[in-house]
Amino acid sequence: MQQVGALENLCLTEDRGVGAVDPLSLSMVTAFLGAAGAGMANEAGKRAWETVGGLVARVVGREVPAPVGQAERESVAGLLVAEASRSPEQARALAAVMSGRGAGGVAAHGVPRLLPASARFFTDRKGPLALLDREADRKPDGLPKVAVLHGPAGIGTSALAFHWGGREAGRFPDGTLYTDLRGGSASTAPTAATVLRHFLLRLGVPAEYVPPAVEDRVDLFRSLLSGRRLLVVLDHAQSAAQVGPLITAAPGVFTLIVARRPLTGLDAVAVSVGPLSDKDARRLLADLAGRSAVATARAALPSVLERCAGSPFALRAVAPYLATGSLGGGERGDSPSSLPPVRAVAEEAYRRLGAEAARIYRLGSLRPWPSLTAAAVAATAEVPEEDAERVLAELAELQLLESTGDGRYRYRPAVRAHAEEAAAREDGLAGCAAAVTRAADWYLRFAVRADYAALKERWHLGPLYAELGPGSYRDEGEAVAALVAEAGNLVEAVLAAEEFGRSDTVCQTVEALWAAQLKAGCHDVLLPALRAGARTAARHCPGTRTAGRMHIQLAFALMELRQDEEAERELLTAAADEAGAGHARGRATAVESLGLLRLRQWRFGSALECFEEADGLLDGIGPADDGAADVPRARALLHRHRGRALRGLGRFGEAEQRLATAREFFRESGEGYNTARVLTDLAELHLDTADQAGALPLIDEAVALLGRENATVHLTYLAGLRAQCLPDRLPDQP
Repeated sequence: MQQVGALENLCLTEDRGVGAVDPLSLSMVTAFLGAAGAGMANEAGKRAWETVGGLVARVVGREVPAPVGQAERESVAGLLVAEASRSPEQARALAAVMSGRGAGGVAAHGVPRLLPASARFFTDRKGPLALLDREADRKPDGLPKVAVLHGPAGIGTSALAFHWGGREAGRFPDGTLYTDLRGGSASTAPTAATVLRHFLLRLGVPAEYVPPAVEDRVDLFRSLLSGRRLLVVLDHAQSAAQVGPLITAAPGVFTLIVARRPLTGLDAVAVSVGPLSDKDARRLLADLAGRSAVATARAALPSVLERCAGSPFALRAVAPYLATGSLGGGERGDSPSSLPPVRAVAEEAYRRLGAEAARIYRLGSLRPWPSLTAAAVAATAEVPEEDAERVLAELAELQLLESTGDGRYRYRPAVRAHAEEAAAREDGLAGCAAAVTRAADWYLRFAVRADYAALKERWHLGPLYAELGPGSYRDEGEAVAALVAEAGNLVEAVLAAEEFGRSDTVCQTVEALWAAQLKAGCHDVLLPALRAGARTAARHCPGTRTAGRMHIQLAFALMELRQDEEAERELLTAAADEAGAGHARGRATAVESLGLLRLRQWRFGSALECFEEADGLLDGIGPADDGAADVPRARALLHRHRGRALRGLGRFGEAEQRLATAREFFRESGEGYNTARVLTDLAELHLDTADQAGALPLIDEAVALLGRENATVHLTYLAGLRAQCLPDRLPDQP
């Protein structure tokens, strides 16, 4: 790292005046603080951040709040560089942290090819295609290359984007990023943070290096795209705010947005997509159904064209029926000719369904589920799962559903609106409510069994855990993957249960999201459900263990997303609820979590107070009380946490005693991962006091333990620490 060597050389120059700050060095340290903060998506990143906080406190002689935002990072960097200018010892310490214990950069790679395939038969659209060509060909001028394809439902805006992107793939040798932004509802539509995580993963960023804060994800995304020639397609965009963070001014990147209307406030080329002319509509029908079928249906063709109104979706839906002469008739609903084209063809297809298929079509639409599976649909419509699987495939053939290619299906928004109206008309309010309740109950039972299988060792509150037991998954990883695959539907199930006033279902389902939170880290996706759990608990069961659990789960997600102020409020509420319930173990957990938040904020004294308070709460748990078996391990973890806080305060002797106690417990209990974590803490403590000889064996023991855990990120971090222990090497040398 040349920047570290430059910093050392700068700070060791004898004739530099006291307090002088070189602008380049200030920018380097500011950038390092930004990278360290952005790296808190993994254990090693959080550890590095605490190390920096401890260094800042020792350099300045007092606690300095962890910086949030560029201005605060520049202020803290100024303190560090100024002190390094005064003290060669502090200069070396800062250089060591920046080289060996910082978050470091992410070397992402990979060529994503995410754009869906274009339709086989594509007609006309010469005008919109030319406008896209013009924007893509525009010479770099510092402005983003952005176009918005807009038009009504079923008019073919997405198909046009796929066609142009496939045709112009040669322009973009570094690949294509694609995402569908419609989600299930406004509450569950993908946020910029969620999409950025998805894109960063596809660009080769390991999950453990995806920054927790959305602004850091934006910075990393734009940095990775700065030198690439790449197409970004954002389908079904709902607002300029939703897509704004996903737009970059990189000269080789073209962002193509698909929306129902122009997006107010977005500086982009608006490309209107209108209906096909009758001539092009006839050509598309001939391509789809064959010229002979079109000739056979010559008499009906004018009414077909009128009904489809130039909508490619409608034309594709009616094409199979051209030769049958059966485009009308039926008793259900309005006359198709009186409806918009997408609704007209949906009504036409609906009239042809048998009773079972029609019921599944209607009841599956009652919530904006992100996707439908045969198992969930079977529970919703009270049919055998094999029948649901067959009907879903049939509905997809009739264009009433879209297949996602993985055994799942979804509605087009306009088609779902038609199905929902049909359900209200034919099933009534009570029938619709019962169907949604069955769906929410199915997702609850699914989540409980998967969560139990993924985390058998934790204590549970919901009664269904004892009733159902763990699901039949091969291992914990498969159970977590199952939860992640249904995450969007689980969020929608929680929101549905909240809307229907089923508080027990809300809280039990949210509790069953814990494994997905802890092991998969999909906090962005789950956040609406976690908020619903906290709201429900506050309304219906404040002062209970359930309420405490809801607030702790929400706080955990907020901490990981670096929304610290709200996380703190939730933890304080959780502690109060657990106290009201007389649950000492739960209250201790809430207070301990608050201490961990304080560590991230570099508030080491306050963190130590929280850990001491949590330890005192454990004293109130008797041998026969709930949670008694967890107390020894909980105390060991608190010893470790107190050691970390004491280290941040510069009280190294006390810190070593606490950490050594924790190490012995985890060694004796056979917990290799936690033993390695404490060994790393101890090694860092030795490096803080320039005792490289004492740190090296601790690092080597931790490496040996983690080599069996496949803990790649932590091993990389330990390699950086080990490099500092080797003699006659500066931290920036290979």
